[in-house]
Amino acid sequence: MALAGCSALRLAYTQAGEFAYWWLDGYVDFDGDQTLRTREAITRWFAWHRRAELPDYVSLLDRAAAEAGQDATPAQACRWFEEVRQRIDRAVDHALPDAAAIAASFSREQLNRLERKQAKNNAEFRDDFLQPDPAERREEAADRVVERAEQLYGQLDRSQRERIAQAMSASPFEPERWLAERQRRQRHLLLTLRQVQAGVLSRPSATEALRNHWQEVKRSPDEAYRRYQQRLETANCELLSKIHNDTTPEQRQEAQRKLRGWAADLRRLATPA
Repeated sequence: MALAGCSALRLAYTQAGEFAYWWLDGYVDFDGDQTLRTREAITRWFAWHRRAELPDYVSLLDRAAAEAGQDATPAQACRWFEEVRQRIDRAVDHALPDAAAIAASFSREQLNRLERKQAKNNAEFRDDFLQPDPAERREEAADRVVERAEQLYGQLDRSQRERIAQAMSASPFEPERWLAERQRRQRHLLLTLRQVQAGVLSRPSATEALRNHWQEVKRSPDEAYRRYQQRLETANCELLSKIHNDTTPEQRQEAQRKLRGWAADLRRLATPA
C-alpha cells in the first residue's frame, strides 16, 4: 500500500541515485571520503536533471506518443536515435566535473579493480553475444529485439516475431567488432583515469580529458569502425520502422498509452513539490 499511486517509472527514478552509487561502487570500491563525495555529486546531478532535463523528456515522450499512431519511416527512426543521443550527451557532460574531481582521488588498486571488472564484463558479453552456434546467436539477437518491442507494444504474435527474426538475419551487426571497440574504449578510459589519478592534470584539464574520452566513445578514432557503425545505424533505423509499421492498431494504442503514461510520470517528477 505504501507504493499506491507511485508508478514503476517514478519509483525507479527516485531510487536511481542509490542504484547509481552502488553500480559505480561495484567498479572501484569507494573509500569513506569518496563515498560521501560521490553521493553528494549524484544528489546534485539528479537535482539538476530533474529541474533542467525532465521537462524536455516530457515533451519528447508527448511527441513520440503523437507519432506512434502513424506509420514511420527510417528517417524518422534515425531522428529519434539522434534525439536520444543529444540528451545522453547533455547528461554525461554535466557529470564530468564531479567525476574528474573524484577520479583524482582513486588509488592504483581501485583502477586495477576497474580493469578486472572490465574483463569480467567482457566475459559476460561473450556469453551473451558470441555463442559458438550461429543459429543460436541469431535466435538470441532476435529474442532481444522482440523483448524490447514488447515492452512498448505489448505481446507480439508469432508472425510478427518471425518477421523480426528474418530481419535480424540480415542485420550487419557484428558482435566481435563491437567487443573489440568496447575493449578499445576500456583501455582508453583506464589510460585517461590513470592520467587523472597521477595528479599531473589540473582540475579543468582532468575534466577535459574525460570529455575527450566521451567524444571517442561517441565517435571512434577507428575509421573502419565508424563506417561499420553507420551501416549498423542505418539498418537499425530500417528495422525500427519495419517493426512499428508491422504493428496492429491495438498495439499502437498500447504504445501510445505507455508513452503518455511515462510522460505523465516525468511531468509529476519535474513539478516542484
